[in-house]
Amino acid sequence: MTDTIITGIDVGSSKVATIIAKLSEDEETPRIMGFSSVPSRGVKRGTIVDINKVTETVEKSVEKAERMAGVKISSAFVTVGGPHIESLNSQGVVAVSHPEVEIGSEDIDRVVDAARAISLSSTREVIEVLPREFIVDGQGGINNPVGMSGVRLEVNTHIITASVTNLKNLERCLSDLGIDTEDFVFSSLSSVYSAVSDTERELGVAVIDLGGGKIDICVYVEGSLSYSTSIPIGARHITNDIAVGLRISLESAEKIKLMLSKIDTKELSARDEIDISKLALEEGLKKISYKTVVDGIIRPRLEEMFEEVLAKLETESMITQIPSGLVITGGGALTVGAIECAKRVIGLPARIGTPSHVTGLVDEVLFPQYTAVVGLLLYGKNFKPSQSGAGFKDFDKIFRNFSMKSSMRKMTDLVKSLIP
Repeated sequence: MTDTIITGIDVGSSKVATIIAKLSEDEETPRIMGFSSVPSRGVKRGTIVDINKVTETVEKSVEKAERMAGVKISSAFVTVGGPHIESLNSQGVVAVSHPEVEIGSEDIDRVVDAARAISLSSTREVIEVLPREFIVDGQGGINNPVGMSGVRLEVNTHIITASVTNLKNLERCLSDLGIDTEDFVFSSLSSVYSAVSDTERELGVAVIDLGGGKIDICVYVEGSLSYSTSIPIGARHITNDIAVGLRISLESAEKIKLMLSKIDTKELSARDEIDISKLALEEGLKKISYKTVVDGIIRPRLEEMFEEVLAKLETESMITQIPSGLVITGGGALTVGAIECAKRVIGLPARIGTPSHVTGLVDEVLFPQYTAVVGLLLYGKNFKPSQSGAGFKDFDKIFRNFSMKSSMRKMTDLVKSLIP
C-alpha cells in the first residue's frame, strides 16, 4: 500500500484549523505533516453567515498547512456542528440473503440502509448512521454479526442529520478552493475518536465540545453512540461578559481570559489583585480583581452553560448511564474553573480531553481546542473509500452544483476544443 495523504478541516466559530497527515502501512497512527490554525471569520454558532469571509479564512488556513507539509491537498474531511444538528435512533430489519450459509457484509449494508430509510424534511441531510447493536434471530447485543448463522437480522442505529443549507455552503467554500469534501463529521463525534478511550465508551461517557459559539454533545452508552445534540451557547459568551463587566474591548477580554486560564490558583490564596500590565491592553488596565472576574463574571456563565448540558442529559435520561462522566474538549475547556464547575453542576466526574493516537508534528495540536480536527484524521483512517469513491455520489455532487452559467461556459470550451 502506498502512502496516503489525509486532510481534516475544522471550520469553527472562533478558529479554522487545517491538519494534513500521512497514512502508511508501516505506522499504526497518522503522522502529522502540516498544521495551521487561523482566527475564524464569517461563522456564528457553527453556521456560515458570510460565505466570502469563510472562503478567505479557509484558504489562508489551508495554504499555511500545505506549505508546512509540502503537499497540495485535493480533498478533506470537514467538521460540522451547531444548533442545526439533530439526531434520532432508528431500527432496520431484513431477511438474511443466504441463511443456509452465514451472514455476510452485504446483509449488513442492507439492514443499515433499511434503518437509514427514515422520513426527513427536504432541508435535512443524514451525515452519519452508526450501528448501536445488531440482533440476530432475537439475540441482541451483537457488535459484528458477519459470519454468524441466522435468518432475521435487525439493527439499532443512531442517525445524525444536519441542515442541507449549511452543508452546501461549507461544500461550496471548499469547492471554490479546489477541495472535494470527503465527508462531514459531527465535531463532538470527531473529538471522541481522538480524546476518549475504549474503556470510557464501554462504560458510558458524555463528550462535551465547548466551542466558541456552541456546545456539541455526544453520549456513549455501553460502547454505542446513543445521543447527539448541540446548544447555541459557547466560550465566546464568557469573553463578551468579561468585556461588558470590565468595560473593555472583546480583544482585551479574550487576552484576560486566556491569561487567567494559565494562572496557578494556589498562588492566589493570599492576594486577590492580578497584575495584567504585561498584556498591554489598549484601555490601559493594569490590575484586575481575581474574585470579581472569576467568581463574579466567569463562574455564573459557566454554571449557565453546564446547566443547559445537564437539562439535555436529564431530558434523555442519560445521567445514570454514563459512569465514566464527562470528557470536556474544545477551547472552552481551558476556561478557568470549567472542570470544577462541570463536576459541581452535573454531579459527575469530569476531565479535559486532549488529542492522542497521532505522531509527527504533535507539539502544536495536543490541546483541547484541536481534538475535533485531529479526530478527523482517525475517522478518515477507518473510512471506507467506497463510501466516497467514484460512482453515483460524484454525479450527485455535479448535479447539485449545477448552474446554467457555468454549464454554458463549459459547453463553449468543449466545442472550441473539438474545432481543429
